[in-house]
Amino acid sequence: MEEGLLAPAHGAVATAAVHAKGQQHPIKLYLLVWGWLFVLSTCSYLVDYFGLHGYLRWSLILLFMVLKAGLIVAVFMHMAWERLALAYAILLPPVAVLVFVSIMVLESEYTHFLRVLFFAGPS
Repeated sequence: MEEGLLAPAHGAVATAAVHAKGQQHPIKLYLLVWGWLFVLSTCSYLVDYFGLHGYLRWSLILLFMVLKAGLIVAVFMHMAWERLALAYAILLPPVAVLVFVSIMVLESEYTHFLRVLFFAGPS
Protein backbone atom coordinates (compact mmCIF):
# COMPACT_ATOMS: atom_id res chain seq x y z
CA MET A 1 0.00 0.00 0.00
CA GLU A 2 2.86 2.36 0.73
CA GLU A 3 4.26 1.63 -2.68
CA GLY A 4 1.12 3.04 -4.32
CA LEU A 5 1.46 6.23 -2.31
CA LEU A 6 5.12 6.69 -3.20
CA ALA A 7 4.67 6.12 -6.93
CA PRO A 8 3.13 9.53 -7.72
CA ALA A 9 5.73 11.31 -5.60
CA HIS A 10 8.53 9.47 -7.36
CA GLY A 11 7.04 10.42 -10.74
CA ALA A 12 6.80 14.05 -9.67
CA VAL A 13 10.45 14.08 -8.58
CA ALA A 14 11.55 12.52 -11.86
CA THR A 15 9.49 15.04 -13.85
CA ALA A 16 10.91 17.94 -11.84
CA ALA A 17 14.45 16.68 -12.49
CA VAL A 18 13.83 16.58 -16.22
CA HIS A 19 12.38 20.12 -16.25
CA ALA A 20 15.17 21.46 -14.05
CA LYS A 21 17.77 20.59 -16.68
CA GLY A 22 15.88 22.42 -19.41
CA GLN A 23 16.28 22.32 -23.15
CA GLN A 24 19.48 23.60 -24.66
CA HIS A 25 19.94 24.59 -28.27
CA PRO A 26 23.29 24.52 -30.03
CA ILE A 27 25.21 27.78 -30.12
CA LYS A 28 25.57 27.30 -33.89
CA LEU A 29 21.85 28.01 -34.28
CA TYR A 30 22.11 31.32 -32.45
CA LEU A 31 25.21 32.37 -34.37
CA LEU A 32 23.48 31.53 -37.65
CA VAL A 33 20.44 33.63 -36.69
CA TRP A 34 22.68 36.53 -35.61
CA GLY A 35 24.42 36.31 -38.98
CA TRP A 36 21.09 36.41 -40.84
CA LEU A 37 19.95 39.36 -38.71
CA PHE A 38 23.16 41.19 -39.61
CA VAL A 39 22.66 40.46 -43.33
CA LEU A 40 19.02 41.58 -43.25
CA SER A 41 19.91 44.76 -41.34
CA THR A 42 22.63 45.50 -43.89
CA CYS A 43 20.09 45.06 -46.69
CA SER A 44 17.75 47.50 -44.91
CA TYR A 45 20.49 50.11 -44.75
CA LEU A 46 21.44 49.49 -48.38
CA VAL A 47 17.90 50.40 -49.43
CA ASP A 48 18.55 53.92 -48.09
CA TYR A 49 22.14 53.97 -49.32
CA PHE A 50 21.11 53.30 -52.92
CA GLY A 51 18.35 55.90 -52.68
CA LEU A 52 15.40 53.73 -53.61
CA HIS A 53 12.06 55.56 -53.53
CA GLY A 54 8.36 54.90 -53.57
CA TYR A 55 6.68 51.55 -53.18
CA LEU A 56 9.87 49.59 -53.86
CA ARG A 57 11.63 51.26 -50.91
CA TRP A 58 8.79 50.68 -48.47
CA SER A 59 8.16 47.15 -49.68
CA LEU A 60 11.79 46.19 -49.18
CA ILE A 61 12.02 47.85 -45.77
CA LEU A 62 8.85 46.11 -44.59
CA LEU A 63 9.99 42.78 -46.02
CA PHE A 64 13.33 42.95 -44.19
CA MET A 65 11.57 44.07 -41.01
CA VAL A 66 9.13 41.15 -41.10
CA LEU A 67 11.92 38.66 -41.81
CA LYS A 68 14.00 39.94 -38.90
CA ALA A 69 11.00 39.89 -36.56
CA GLY A 70 10.17 36.36 -37.66
CA LEU A 71 13.69 35.14 -36.92
CA ILE A 72 13.69 36.79 -33.51
CA VAL A 73 10.29 35.39 -32.56
CA ALA A 74 11.05 31.91 -33.88
CA VAL A 75 14.48 31.41 -32.32
CA PHE A 76 15.12 33.87 -29.49
CA MET A 77 11.55 33.73 -28.17
CA HIS A 78 11.49 29.93 -28.76
CA MET A 79 8.29 30.04 -30.83
CA ALA A 80 9.70 27.43 -33.22
CA TRP A 81 9.53 24.85 -30.43
CA GLU A 82 6.07 25.73 -29.10
CA ARG A 83 2.83 23.97 -29.83
CA LEU A 84 1.12 24.92 -33.05
CA ALA A 85 -1.97 26.23 -31.23
CA LEU A 86 0.13 28.68 -29.22
CA ALA A 87 1.96 29.82 -32.34
CA TYR A 88 -1.38 30.45 -34.06
CA ALA A 89 -2.69 32.34 -31.02
CA ILE A 90 0.29 34.70 -31.12
CA LEU A 91 0.90 35.02 -34.86
CA LEU A 92 -2.61 35.14 -36.35
CA PRO A 93 -3.79 38.45 -34.77
CA PRO A 94 -0.97 40.52 -36.34
CA VAL A 95 -1.63 38.84 -39.69
CA ALA A 96 -5.33 39.72 -39.38
CA VAL A 97 -4.40 43.34 -38.60
CA LEU A 98 -2.22 43.47 -41.72
CA VAL A 99 -5.07 42.10 -43.84
CA PHE A 100 -7.51 44.67 -42.46
CA VAL A 101 -5.04 47.52 -42.97
CA SER A 102 -4.55 46.39 -46.58
CA ILE A 103 -8.30 46.40 -47.11
CA MET A 104 -8.51 49.94 -45.69
CA VAL A 105 -5.70 51.13 -47.95
CA LEU A 106 -7.44 49.71 -51.02
CA GLU A 107 -10.73 51.33 -50.00
CA SER A 108 -9.06 54.68 -49.39
CA GLU A 109 -7.54 54.62 -52.88
CA TYR A 110 -10.96 53.80 -54.34
CA THR A 111 -12.62 56.61 -52.36
CA HIS A 112 -9.95 59.08 -53.45
CA PHE A 113 -10.42 58.01 -57.09
CA LEU A 114 -14.18 58.56 -56.88
CA ARG A 115 -13.80 61.99 -55.28
CA VAL A 116 -11.39 63.12 -57.97
CA LEU A 117 -13.58 61.64 -60.70
CA PHE A 118 -16.91 63.11 -59.58
CA PHE A 119 -16.05 66.25 -57.61
CA ALA A 120 -12.92 67.63 -59.27
CA GLY A 121 -14.74 68.50 -62.45
CA PRO A 122 -13.04 69.07 -65.79
CA SER A 123 -9.50 70.29 -65.37
